[in-house]
Amino acid sequence: MSKSSKEVPQAREALDRFKMEVANEIGVPLKQGYNGDLTSAQNGSVGGEMVRKMIKRQEEAMAGSKNF
Repeated sequence: MSKSSKEVPQAREALDRFKMEVANEIGVPLKQGYNGDLTSAQNGSVGGEMVRKMIKRQEEAMAGSKNF
């Protein structure tokens, strides 16, 4: 499986927007293209926060649904 493949390829643009939104919220100067000037901790914090937000949204959706 290639690095750029996703479970839903059409979601790539939305995930990129989400990543930029999260980076902005937590103060990481992420930009389009090359980000090799950022530390591993900065990059990891963006990914970690994305996962936390996605889990929270899913939990909220499941709590509002009687059948999951």
